[in-house]
Amino acid sequence: MFRGEHALHVTCGIDWAEDPHDIAVVDADARLLGKLRIGDDAAGFQDLMRLLAEHGDSPEDPIPIAIETSRGLLVACLRASGRRVYAINPMAVARYRDRHAVSRKKSDHQDAVVLANILRTDAELHRPLPDDSDLVRAIAVRARAQQDAVWDRTRAHNRLRSHLREYYPAILEAFADRRERLLAREVRAILAAAPTPGEAARLIRSRLKAAVTRAGRQRRIDAETDRLLEVIRRTRLRQPGLVEAAMGRQTLALLAQLEAACRACDDLAQATEELFLQHPDAEIITSFPGLAVLTGARILAEIGDDRTRFNTARDLKAYAGSAPGTRESGRSRRVSHHRIKNSRLAATGRHWAFAALTASPGAHAHYNRRRETGDRYYAALRHLFNRMIGQLHHCLATRQKFDEATAFAPPVKPQLATVA
Repeated sequence: MFRGEHALHVTCGIDWAEDPHDIAVVDADARLLGKLRIGDDAAGFQDLMRLLAEHGDSPEDPIPIAIETSRGLLVACLRASGRRVYAINPMAVARYRDRHAVSRKKSDHQDAVVLANILRTDAELHRPLPDDSDLVRAIAVRARAQQDAVWDRTRAHNRLRSHLREYYPAILEAFADRRERLLAREVRAILAAAPTPGEAARLIRSRLKAAVTRAGRQRRIDAETDRLLEVIRRTRLRQPGLVEAAMGRQTLALLAQLEAACRACDDLAQATEELFLQHPDAEIITSFPGLAVLTGARILAEIGDDRTRFNTARDLKAYAGSAPGTRESGRSRRVSHHRIKNSRLAATGRHWAFAALTASPGAHAHYNRRRETGDRYYAALRHLFNRMIGQLHHCLATRQKFDEATAFAPPVKPQLATVA
């Protein structure tokens, strides 16, 4: 693979699919050197390795690969082989495709060629997947699964609440002042024992007390039992008997979904925290106000431990969506927050900033200053998150813990020189 005295620069593109995958290898002049279609198995991966080796791939100078996903067994094996893997956004690939054919024709092989050409022409504009440790990758799997379970729990809660409003408002009224609402274990225990207003009205005191005790209440059990009896036995509007019974069966089904989501949240949270505490960055991350073990694990899962991934704090802020973005055209100029961002990191950042308001006097003062300058609630929280994630970048890079006095030190006013 030589032309004169110069080695050809070779790139590879993979059009990822469920099965099969299309491979294309091109040189620096955009000439197709080889193509291949492989299955999602060990034999297919070996075929890919042979194709790359035929065109100059070596452990010292591996051929870079562009693909439209950052997940899956194929990507994991490519990363384990030590080569740079670029995950290209499918929307970007569609824009590049128009550079080669305005007729909008499309094929899997042509998409693989487009991906290879993206690295050939614009590799410096795209980032390879970070070289995170296996521990961080495992933390990311658990933290994201736990976050998904929290979102599933919220959806299950809202579906159950909407259903109960149609025939069983008493149970909602009984726990209207609870922060957990239907997520409280007492509510779920009572619904399991009495899924309809008719069954609730027939509940005897001892059975209701047993349900309250089984839910974990340890204080004022008798007073709580009497309060609940008084609420659920009030005269209210009712659905017809057959309809109410059918809605009660639906409640049990929705309750089972909510119970499963709650168990998944708790189990995954414990597993995530145990793994996160094994990482050397955990002590630095949890030193920040508002970052508990679970939220710290979510932060680490999204930013990773490859410190070359974000060269500056500004890069990390843009990735998190906390840094302001400017849209300027002609006489129009508008500054707002980033719409394209890591949504999981941004969601965790809002919780972090909110918790920091009560954990850090400096964070609370910074938030108040932003509100006084005209920022609304979410804008002020985002600005606080922007500042604190920049501080986190600095602390991780310098291997030091958070220090309140340094992080929110008052600005030093420049002194005017006096003329003698």
